[in-house]
Amino acid sequence: MRVFTKMSDIGTVANALDLAWDVKINPFKDKELGRDKTLLMIFFNSSLRTRLSTQKAAMNLGMNVIVLDINQGAWKLESELGVVMDGDKPEHILEAIPVMASYCDIIGVRSFANLMSREQDYSEEIISQFIRLSGKPVFSMESAIRHPLQSYADVITIEEYKKVQRPKVVLTWAPHPRALPQAVANSFAEWINNTEYEFVITHPQGYELADEFTANARVEYDWKRAYEGAHFIYAKNWSAYTGNNYGKILHMDRSWTVDSEKMALTDNAFFMHCLPVRRNMIVTDEVIDSESSIVVHQASNRVVSAQAVIREMLKTL
Repeated sequence: MRVFTKMSDIGTVANALDLAWDVKINPFKDKELGRDKTLLMIFFNSSLRTRLSTQKAAMNLGMNVIVLDINQGAWKLESELGVVMDGDKPEHILEAIPVMASYCDIIGVRSFANLMSREQDYSEEIISQFIRLSGKPVFSMESAIRHPLQSYADVITIEEYKKVQRPKVVLTWAPHPRALPQAVANSFAEWINNTEYEFVITHPQGYELADEFTANARVEYDWKRAYEGAHFIYAKNWSAYTGNNYGKILHMDRSWTVDSEKMALTDNAFFMHCLPVRRNMIVTDEVIDSESSIVVHQASNRVVSAQAVIREMLKTL
């Protein structure tokens, strides 16, 4: 595996889980695999869990790690082709990528959607250029439209906590004061649609996701019906995808905040979120601080998903 930007790159969910269990059993057994190899982690956007978990995963594999924050530790990069570079970006990505690639063996890239142009965002311009120009294995640490390492960790977590063979998993929109990309929701839907789980996506009218991600999921606009009998509630905000509303906040309906009243409709469901979470916007203190909240364990599985992906890439070197 030399590219990891989506679920199908690792094969199947079943294959991904087998790799994850192997990492969990003995996280340090492959240290020789990464000896004298270097991972370059490139951040166009801020991070906490992704930065720390991916660095820890690489260290577990014996790798050296270089972390580059483009916005604070490097020249601003121009990515447009054919542009006259008379602005505040003194270096073009066409030169920067091959140079960065010469210093490492594997590259991880984090680059969010700008939410200005759906066409530009969904073309995955930044990570696509790293894949094309670097000549090195490249994996996504969240792109404009997907967050595969997060979704991989989410599925690991559900498998660890599920009490029935085919749990009901609900992805629910929740209010947020800022416009956020669809990446986490898209990716979660993509992975869950490739399991045997019963999958429901619930959100207000106008927050529909792209059909390629919703696939076989049941879309439910009534959150009460969505929550009934659920085993896992995954809360996440995303901005509008469709039409001229792309990237916009249509409203911040606080009736969609995950609270104890909603959780009472479930079958003792576990609460999940990718973090960071806006307390008492996305979810109430009472829910996220309860025993049903598994957000910390979910975050800890980010090391496992990253290590499984990086290990498969090291095998290709």
